[in-house]
Amino acid sequence: MRVMASSTVVPVPPVPVEGGKPSRGISIRSRLSKLCQEGQPHLARHLLDTLPRASTAVWNTVIIGFICNHMPLEALQLYAEMKSTPCTPSDCYTFSSTLKACSLTQNLMTGKALHSHLLRSQSNSRIVYNSLLNMYSSCLPPQSQHDYVLKVFAVMRKRNVVAWNTLISWFVKTHRHLHALRAFATLIKTSITPSPVTFVNVFPAVPDPKTALMFYALLLKFGADYVNDVFAVSSAIVLFSDLGCLDHARMVFDRCSNKNTEVWNTMIGGYVQNNCPLQGVDVFVRALESEEAVCDEVTFLSVISAVSQLQQIKLAHQLHAFVLKNLAATPVIVVNAIMVMYSRCNFVDTSFKVFDNMSQRDAVSWNTIISSFVQNGLDEEALMLVCEMQKQKFPIDSVTMTALLSAASNMRSSYIGRQTHAYLIRHGIQFEGMESYLIDMYAKSRLIRTSELLFQQNCPSDRDLATWNAMIAGYTQNELSDKAILILREALVHKVIPNAVTLASILPACSSMGSTTFARQLHGFAIRHFLDENVFVGTALVDTYSKSGAISYAENVFIRTPERNSVTYTTMIMSYGQHGMGKEALALYDSMLRCGIKPDAVTFVAILSACSYSGLVEEGLHIFEYMDELHKIKPSIEHYCCVADMLGRVGRVVEAYEFVQRLREDGNAIEIWGSILGPAEINGYFELGKFIAEKLLNMETEKRIAGYHVLISNIYAEEGEWEKVDRVRNQMKEKGLQKEMGCSWVEIAGHVNFFVSRDEKHPQSGEIYYILDKLTMGMKDAGYKPRNNSNLNRILESSD
Repeated sequence: MRVMASSTVVPVPPVPVEGGKPSRGISIRSRLSKLCQEGQPHLARHLLDTLPRASTAVWNTVIIGFICNHMPLEALQLYAEMKSTPCTPSDCYTFSSTLKACSLTQNLMTGKALHSHLLRSQSNSRIVYNSLLNMYSSCLPPQSQHDYVLKVFAVMRKRNVVAWNTLISWFVKTHRHLHALRAFATLIKTSITPSPVTFVNVFPAVPDPKTALMFYALLLKFGADYVNDVFAVSSAIVLFSDLGCLDHARMVFDRCSNKNTEVWNTMIGGYVQNNCPLQGVDVFVRALESEEAVCDEVTFLSVISAVSQLQQIKLAHQLHAFVLKNLAATPVIVVNAIMVMYSRCNFVDTSFKVFDNMSQRDAVSWNTIISSFVQNGLDEEALMLVCEMQKQKFPIDSVTMTALLSAASNMRSSYIGRQTHAYLIRHGIQFEGMESYLIDMYAKSRLIRTSELLFQQNCPSDRDLATWNAMIAGYTQNELSDKAILILREALVHKVIPNAVTLASILPACSSMGSTTFARQLHGFAIRHFLDENVFVGTALVDTYSKSGAISYAENVFIRTPERNSVTYTTMIMSYGQHGMGKEALALYDSMLRCGIKPDAVTFVAILSACSYSGLVEEGLHIFEYMDELHKIKPSIEHYCCVADMLGRVGRVVEAYEFVQRLREDGNAIEIWGSILGPAEINGYFELGKFIAEKLLNMETEKRIAGYHVLISNIYAEEGEWEKVDRVRNQMKEKGLQKEMGCSWVEIAGHVNFFVSRDEKHPQSGEIYYILDKLTMGMKDAGYKPRNNSNLNRILESSD
């Protein structure tokens, strides 16, 4: 937030004294002025109307009274009446005050009319011209084609610091920062002493830390009055905070000897906007201990944001209690921030309680709780809240629509998404990034063709980077890797520079292609554009290299990623597990805990899977035991599957079965029983396998996993129960189930070669099978024997 200071004030004309005694006119002016000071300018106006002939000074008193009571429109109307009154000329105070009223009302047309009146009066008052400058600076839009501010400044005969302040402020408003700096330099050269307001106005134009230090050094040179001016101090803190120089911002803050609430708030806000919430909370505590600051809404909003970043629920509860204790009536804006705080701490139920107890709600309150529900995976509940919001006649705006589209994306619901899209069209709602939200929603709903149509509606020059990213991610999510790469190349042709989101979206396409060549090209691009240190890019690179078989590359990327979150660690742990490097996965898991990064449910799936693949059963069981007890994460079906699979892989099939039995209702899932079925068949537990097979066949499920049916038929075949084999195979045909064929690939000289079972499509298939035959003969000569199974031919025949 930039701190800007007004460069003009409403001038108050001096009270003349005749013969040492106030005249009758002066007495009337005093009465009018007193009424205005008491907040009764309308009464002063009635008194003015009773006067048979009021002087210019009397008219000015009431005009200024209206402005000081925040009634600038009434001041302009009174000026119009004064103008129509004969023999009542306007003076410099009339023009100055009415120009101020134009500034407050943003009334450029009236301001121009006043400018023409001023020219006809031939007044050269410096006060009036300063007011004229301020009026144009306030009323003109930044993109205005007519620079009246510069024109008025150019014709001024005498310019004081107020005029220069207005010019500098105008240059900053119109984003001409270099002009603002040059104007400041010219001001210094003309031997005019800058005021604290000058520094307040020029600070937003400062481009870099070095220049910022030079300007602050100049501020110090002008003495204690400048260094301790609360507006200059706040502006300097904002300047250094925006430049990321928090040490210098803190230096400015500590040097100020008379801090007010605004200075404290600015320092807290600087820490929060630079993701240093702990320091922000520390300054807040210091503010409470001092006698300088009185906490206001801005203070609480800043510190609530800090606690939201920290995600510390105990601190959130303490702050909430402090707010309730210190504010007689908590403003709605503060309550909305408290809801966000609890949501960020993953306590959305507490967030809803706060919402439910609100005596007054605005549209932001509804949008806040709806967005909180969506962000915490409660999409259906969010939809119900939207319905209730409509019933209570609150307006649906772009924020609500964004939450609805996100909910539809999460639910993969084209029905909800289409309804939301139709509502947007019917009500003409447009917002930044709308196309990208729609493309993402349709892509996740498997309607990639609709995403393409939306993407193609706009010509390439009108698409922003978010739209390109959404289309790339949509193709990748729908396993259309070639199209994702084509879209990326098209973006590059149109001079669109990819960002971290682009790379994180396109990298998964490299995994599915089985090629590290393109992944390395993207990695190189990330390094050249300083994107490789981004946590999302680093995580995507680790995952891509790992799935492409380049685990050493994945390790190097992980080591060189400076910022790592739980997702980065989880991805690397999963990578180690997939490559059978269980001990490395355990070591990394321990390192993650030592670094203070909390594991989540997915982390435990990754580490338990790694233990399972590497046969580290005792270590895996130990981690599972402490998952709920120490980390407060309730196991889900995925975790139970990992444990059952872990035991089954090392031949402890009965123990795996007993584990699932102890789960009772929690274990009554096809995935959990299915994880024991394979080990039972491999380790010869055919009776147990048949029991599990019957249980799986009797389970009602929509998943219809073909692999389980094949395993079940194999178990029956091992026992020679061919009627049951035929029954299972017939069920597969009736349900349209077909086991997905395994696929392998190898990259040679930049070309990816794909292979599936019984594949003869490869141009070198003859040579490949020749080598395979030689390898088979070599294995036999070395003493390896295939597993004899007299029923294999019949099983294969039944599957054809």
